[in-house]
Amino acid sequence: VSNAGVGMAGPLECQSLAAMQSLMDTNFFGLVRLVKEVLPDMKRRRGGHIVVISSIMGLQGIVFNDIYSASKFAVEGFCESLVVQALRFNVAISLVEPGPVMTEFETKLYEEAERADYSRTDPETAEIFTKLYLRNSKDVFASLGQTPEDIAEHTLRVIEAPRPPFRHQTNVAYTPMAALKHADPSGALVTDAFYKLVFKYDAVLRLGLR
Repeated sequence: VSNAGVGMAGPLECQSLAAMQSLMDTNFFGLVRLVKEVLPDMKRRRGGHIVVISSIMGLQGIVFNDIYSASKFAVEGFCESLVVQALRFNVAISLVEPGPVMTEFETKLYEEAERADYSRTDPETAEIFTKLYLRNSKDVFASLGQTPEDIAEHTLRVIEAPRPPFRHQTNVAYTPMAALKHADPSGALVTDAFYKLVFKYDAVLRLGLR
């Protein structure tokens, strides 16, 4: 089970390349290093199961989560490319894709965001992040967030499945979001929907979550 991960949220201009590279080293290359270690023996045994804790953000990018989403997209692409070869050797790969999970991980992320220096971005972007994103995000976690124990139960079900699924989303509230992206290959539908949620109907979104 590959579960190591770090988060990053905020305006792109405020994040250093060194911090981005460090995140990718944990979230993506950490997984790659693990798989390189365990896969050869699984191939020799002709059996095994690699379970990867991914994220719904590996399927749909979320505003102000550019680098974190990119790391999870990389995880998804890596596993999707590898799974066909792995199946030849009777090795299963499963992606567990949670939405928001209520842990110290998120608490720390909010604390860092609230005391961050936004002088490297424009005032409008800084205000959108601090006044809209952080507020809406807290409402999302309060309303839709799962406990770590819930994610553990989902992961156990994936591990124990007679035929392990390649993808397993833990929160049904996010199924429409993933479906919306696939409904329109041009991307216009989901982009327009998210733009309106963030910039036009954010008050309605918060009210609905509460």
